[in-house]
Amino acid sequence: MPLDPNQTHPLVLSDGTVLPDMVHLNQVIDHPNIRIGDFTYANDFDPPKNWAARLAPYLYPGAPETLVIGRFCQIAHGVRFITASANHAMDGLTTFPFPVFDPATIEGYKAGFTGLPDTVIGHDVWIGHGALILPGVRIGSGAIIGAGSVVTRDVAPYSIVAGNPARLIRPRFAAGIAERLLALAWWDWPPDRIRAAVPALLQPDIAALEALRPGD
Repeated sequence: MPLDPNQTHPLVLSDGTVLPDMVHLNQVIDHPNIRIGDFTYANDFDPPKNWAARLAPYLYPGAPETLVIGRFCQIAHGVRFITASANHAMDGLTTFPFPVFDPATIEGYKAGFTGLPDTVIGHDVWIGHGALILPGVRIGSGAIIGAGSVVTRDVAPYSIVAGNPARLIRPRFAAGIAERLLALAWWDWPPDRIRAAVPALLQPDIAALEALRPGD
């Protein structure tokens, strides 16, 4: 099977038709505050010219926080990451950002926002249609975020959450399986080993995947 992290549009039909709605994000985003692992893709029915602005509209270059997304993540249409720079100062009598609208004071206002929390998404995370990820959230590898969810707090690896605010629906696997998958970290394997492991990855038998671990 094809497995090319440098391919901008990874979905190619059997007749050779390339679907422009889907992109490998690290091939279309060049932003100093965004780091995205190989093979992570997003799908949008109205593909933007600026994918960074579409996904993280409040994250400006040089902001005091970052958005980190791991490898092999799947991001559906309408997902947004609301990073910490979207927040307004709340220690005054108003939250209206008056200094933003004055060129003489905007830089000082921006400088007041320091130490903001990063938003970190693990590996092999599926974020469903229209989900909203709020500032500073950390989502563990293998998690599934239900469509329309508003994620306000950290999500454990290999768990399914949904709702507003998002709550745990259930773990994806029986006890102990998530830990074994995290130990395997298959997303970091060499591409040829991942390619060989695809049949095992698509089945629920973790022992079959463990047998393919590099070095075994």
